[in-house]
Amino acid sequence: MNRRSWLQTRAALAGSLCFPAVLRAQSRTVKLVVPYTAGGPLDALARVLAEKAKDPLGTVIVENRAGAGGNLGADFVAKAPPDGNTLVMGAVATHAINPWLYKSIPYDPIRDFAPITLVARVPNVLVLNAESARRLRINSVKDLIDYARKNPGKLNYGSGGNGSAGHLAGEMFKNQARVSMVHIPYAGAAPAQLGLLSGQVDLNFDNLASAAANIRAGKLKALAVTTAERSSAMPDLPTIAEAGLPGFAIDTWFGLFAPAKTPPEVVAQLNKTFVNVLTMPDVKARFATFMAEPAPTTPQQFAAFVKSELAKYQGVVQRSGAKIE
Repeated sequence: MNRRSWLQTRAALAGSLCFPAVLRAQSRTVKLVVPYTAGGPLDALARVLAEKAKDPLGTVIVENRAGAGGNLGADFVAKAPPDGNTLVMGAVATHAINPWLYKSIPYDPIRDFAPITLVARVPNVLVLNAESARRLRINSVKDLIDYARKNPGKLNYGSGGNGSAGHLAGEMFKNQARVSMVHIPYAGAAPAQLGLLSGQVDLNFDNLASAAANIRAGKLKALAVTTAERSSAMPDLPTIAEAGLPGFAIDTWFGLFAPAKTPPEVVAQLNKTFVNVLTMPDVKARFATFMAEPAPTTPQQFAAFVKSELAKYQGVVQRSGAKIE
């Protein structure tokens, strides 16, 4: 190698080292950790992101690390090298509910992560067993509140378990509406929905994607969605806030996090990549099959959102009395 070629090679190598690792995608592998088992909505959405982000980032592998309500997978990423190559698809449970629900968790949801972007929000829906709705003459949120106030403790609602999203939505509803209803915890969301369909319970705060088919079939009576805004999947369905409880807002959300101390320029590039993915028309269409609304943000917006959700769920979990040792 002559001196000129050697100097050019040296300059190229030096220049490449000035760029964040995230920009050198040719031989890069990014691990996207899903802290739940395969097959659920969060897993499915993570795989859409992984497929679409592979060109700008390199190989993106989804790895399921389930356990302890999502805590094991989140902790794995919290302790990973802060190089932008290990990310977690976190959720309202891992970063807002579990810190108050579990006696202790092995990570701090704020201190141990670098937020990248909010990914999606999925509405829950207040649904009644259709026969119960007819028998009790409940056709709106106001009807439900009026009945519950006149008949304290006579209505019961199911959920996928103590501390689940459906349980906490019910607790928030009870608190804001000043009503008494009995919580019936099931061993998962699917058994809870079967309990509602069979009439074992009167109502649930169910995932909209799970409930939609039975709503359309007339087996469930939908009263309102739990989110602050109406769902594009069922735009005629009001929000609970519109229908009688101003300020009520609770939903399931998913978002991307890197380990704390990941360089800001790496976080910025990851944000740019995934925000671009979330605005793709085909990605929006695939998210819509899960009733998920893409919700890209800046890292700063996402960090502020997580802090506000953590504060909100502190009160909700404590009022519910739910605790997991």
